[in-house]
Amino acid sequence: MSILNWEYNHFTALTNKELYAILDLRNKVFVVEQQCVYLDTDEKDIDCWHLCGWQKNILVAYARIIAPGISYEEASIGRVITHPDFRRFGYGKELMTKAIEKTKSQFNVNTIKIGGQLYLEKFYTNLGFFRSSEEYLEDGIPHIEMVYKTTL
Repeated sequence: MSILNWEYNHFTALTNKELYAILDLRNKVFVVEQQCVYLDTDEKDIDCWHLCGWQKNILVAYARIIAPGISYEEASIGRVITHPDFRRFGYGKELMTKAIEKTKSQFNVNTIKIGGQLYLEKFYTNLGFFRSSEEYLEDGIPHIEMVYKTTL
């Protein structure tokens, strides 16, 4: 059983503190840790659902759930992240399992597409995704597109 408190909210229902924690964690990892200078706020957040795993007041795990037609024709999961101090406890797998279920139920879909960092291909494959593109660079980091398909 998870020690995380999971919350799932549309952007319009996020509190200021929740939004700050989300953007703070994304910047700590995607910009600072990965040394990747890019604009994280990409206009998609306001149309997305946000899955957050909290331990007390610390955002430990996060993903945004994206409707079909925003990032891809298919529904999508993006900005998948685990707080650096909480890695290796299985929260990434727990996060993605919950994100897949939320995406399927939120949009009544059986196909989910992601653009994942190449080094995480095995992680996503173990969750049921399969590679659907050649390698490409996004903000200087090797990525691949992957698809998850299941029956409803």
